[in-house]
Amino acid sequence: MDIKTLYDADINNLTTAKNAYDTLFSAFGRHIENWQHEVVDRLGHSEWTGTAAGHAGTRIQSLGTELQAAKQELGLISKALSDAAEGIAAAQAHLISALDDARNNKMTVAPDGGITWNKDPDSADYAGDKAEATAKEISKRITTALSEADHTDRTISARLAKLATNATNGTGLDSATAKADQAAADALGQVPAAGTDPTSVKAWWNGLTDAQQQRMIQTEHDRLGALDGIPATARHQANLINLRRGKEDLQRQLDGLGPEPKKMLSVAETNGGPVENPDYTAWKKKREDLEEKMKGVKAIEARLKKDEPPAFLLGFDTKGHGHAIVAANNPDTADNVSTYVPGTGSRLAEMGTNMDRSDLMVASADEANGHRKTTSSVTWIGYDAPQSIFPEAADDTYAKNAESKLRGFQDGLRATHEGKPSNNTVLGHSYGTTVVGYTMRDKGLPVDNVVLVASPGAGVEHARDLGVAPSRVYAAQGDDDIIQNTPPEQAENWVSNFTNNVGHWAGSVDSPDHHLAFGRDPSVPQFGAVALPTSPGTDHSGYWEKGSRSLRAMGEAITGRPIS
Repeated sequence: MDIKTLYDADINNLTTAKNAYDTLFSAFGRHIENWQHEVVDRLGHSEWTGTAAGHAGTRIQSLGTELQAAKQELGLISKALSDAAEGIAAAQAHLISALDDARNNKMTVAPDGGITWNKDPDSADYAGDKAEATAKEISKRITTALSEADHTDRTISARLAKLATNATNGTGLDSATAKADQAAADALGQVPAAGTDPTSVKAWWNGLTDAQQQRMIQTEHDRLGALDGIPATARHQANLINLRRGKEDLQRQLDGLGPEPKKMLSVAETNGGPVENPDYTAWKKKREDLEEKMKGVKAIEARLKKDEPPAFLLGFDTKGHGHAIVAANNPDTADNVSTYVPGTGSRLAEMGTNMDRSDLMVASADEANGHRKTTSSVTWIGYDAPQSIFPEAADDTYAKNAESKLRGFQDGLRATHEGKPSNNTVLGHSYGTTVVGYTMRDKGLPVDNVVLVASPGAGVEHARDLGVAPSRVYAAQGDDDIIQNTPPEQAENWVSNFTNNVGHWAGSVDSPDHHLAFGRDPSVPQFGAVALPTSPGTDHSGYWEKGSRSLRAMGEAITGRPIS
C-alpha cells in the first residue's frame, strides 16, 4: 500500500458494492420464499406418491438446504465489504490527518513518504527549530496508516477469496460449510475466553481489521488487557484504559472512606481497659490497602513516562493485592525476552522496585551483547504471591496456583513475537523461583534459559528436571543471603543437611548437598545448574546492585553469553 493508493481510494465504491450485495441478498431471500410457496408447498399439498415422488421430495429438501446456505454466504460477503469500507476509511482518515499536519507545518511529503522542509531560519517558509522531531512523528503516523490499510486489505481479501472459492466449487451450497463460515464471522466480534490457546487468540486478532481492533480495545479493554496472544502494543493500549479507570476507582474508594473513626474505645465503653476501636481498625486497614495500590499505580505511571527503554503495560488489575505486568522494551520485537518473576511480598505496591530491576537487567544485557541485539525484560506480577515469610511463603499453594498463568503468558510471548523466534528466559527471585520451577516441572515452559536467584527450592532435585538443558539453567545465591537457612520440608532432609554440613566442617565433604523448603538448593553442585557469581556480602535483595557481579551475570545469562 502506498500513499497515493490510499489517499485516492474511493470508499464509495466499497459501499456501493456492499449495498449491491444487500440488494442481491434481499432478492435472493424473496426468491427462496417464492420457491417455498410455489414449489415446495404445492408439492407437499399434492397427492403425488410413489418412488419418483420420494426421490423428488428428497432432492427438493436438499435444494432448499443449498439455497439457505447460499443466502448465508451472500450475507457474509456483504459483511466483509462493510468491514473493508470501515477499515480503509479509518486508515485513509489517519493518512489525510498526517498529510494535513505536514502541510500546516510547512513540510512536503514525497510519494514514497519522505518528508522535506525549509531549514533556513530567514526564509518565510522556515519550518521551525522543532521540524525534525515533528517530521519523525508525522512519518510514523503515515507509516501506521499505510500499515492499517494493508492489514485491512489482506484480511478482507482472504475472507472474500474463501467465499469466492466456495461459490466457485460449490462448497458454499453445503450447510456445514456455510455454518462454519458464519461461526467464523461471528467469532470476529467476540473476544476469546480467558485461557484460550494464545496462538488461536493471535489468529483471531489478525482476522480483525485495524478499525475493528481499535474498537475492541475501547470496548473490551478489561478482557483484552489480560488475554495472552494479544500483541504487546494492543495489550498496552487496553491496559492504559484499565490503569486510568483503576486509579479513578481507587480514588473514589479513598474519598468514600469518610472521616477517621476514633482510635480507642474508653474504659466506660468497654467495661474494662481501653482497646482499639474495631471501626478504626477496619478503616485503617482499608485505607492502607488503597494507598498501597495507589502507590503502585503512580509508580507505573511514572515508569510509562520514561522513554528509555520504553515500557509496555501488559497487565493490570487491583484485585486482591493487585497485579501488574510491565515490559521494558517491546517483547514482540526484541531479540532476547526475559520474564522476571518476583517472590514473597510481590504486589501492585511493589512494582516500582521490581520495574527498576527489569530496567537494570536490560542495561546489563545490552552491555553483555555490546548493544548488538535488543532485550526486553518483563516484570511479571501476574500471580497472587505470598505476603509473609511465615506461614504464607512456607506454602507451595501459591506456586501451584500460578502455574497456568505463567505458562499462558509464556505461550503468549511466543505467539505474538514477530520474525525470528526470540531467545527467551524466565528469571525467578526467591519464592518466584518456586513458581518458575513448579511451572516448568508440571506444565513446561517454552523458554531457552532459566535463572534461579536466591531460591528456597524449585520443586525438583536436578536442573534437568526443569525440561531444558542443565547448561541453560543458572543459579545464584549470595554469601549473606538468609535464604540458605530456609528449613527443608521433609524430615529426612534435615538429617541430610546436618550430615553434609558436619562432613564439610570436618573436611570430608568438599561440596555439601543441601535441601531447602521446596527441594534441593539450586546453588549446590549436585543440582547441576551453572553457578552465577555474586559479589561479597550479597544479601537477599542485593543481586541488582549496580556494578555487582550478579547483575552482570544475569545480563550474560539472558543474552546467552558466557558467564564471566
